Amino acid sequence: MSTVSLLDWSALGWFLLVWGGYGWFSERSRWAQHGLMGASHRFRLQWARQMLGRELRMTDAALVGNLMQSVSFYANTTIYIIAGLLAVLGAMDPLIRFAADLPFARQTSRELGEVKLVLLLTVFVVAYFKFTWSLRQFNMLSILIGASPSGMTGQSAEAAAERFATVNSLAGDEFNRGIRSYYFGLAAVTWFVQPWLFACVTTLVAVVLYQRDFASPVLATMGKGEE
Repeated sequence: MSTVSLLDWSALGWFLLVWGGYGWFSERSRWAQHGLMGASHRFRLQWARQMLGRELRMTDAALVGNLMQSVSFYANTTIYIIAGLLAVLGAMDPLIRFAADLPFARQTSRELGEVKLVLLLTVFVVAYFKFTWSLRQFNMLSILIGASPSGMTGQSAEAAAERFATVNSLAGDEFNRGIRSYYFGLAAVTWFVQPWLFACVTTLVAVVLYQRDFASPVLATMGKGEE
């Protein structure tokens, strides 16, 4: 680890801080309810209330199936990425030579290259766990669709709608965390070039995510639907 410079350590620390900090900000801070996650949950609750009033729920099952298909695609893709990174881990020398030929790249040691690759591998392993847990929760959601009786009214209907919306949101939030890992995985790739570029791209990723979660046209449109 002595081959890792202070600048590299600083860039890595900034990456971990921004990745974890943005996750807390977008999900658990007092501003989270004003973002896409909060708006999505409110619409999922409306979806649940509409579903409970329908006798036939093929549309709801098809919607959940479509969501599961998207999550499954990302989970399968992530497995291939992890396999590729493990293969590269066993062939570090060509990777180091390739990275050294990139513009503005600096010479790096094999040990530091392994640290960078392990970070990238960790990011996509986290993404894989998020996607697979999301997929399992969407499976539970499909069970809730089949188990919810029709004709419910009053508090029992609202409790069932809350349960459906909560499981739906939990599954969707895990999917969002997996997508977020992809964004930060792209930032981690730039560490192979320069640590200062790594820190800058990490910051840029956080700005892009904030714009999409809290200042995007789709959020404004969804907000209009709640008025």
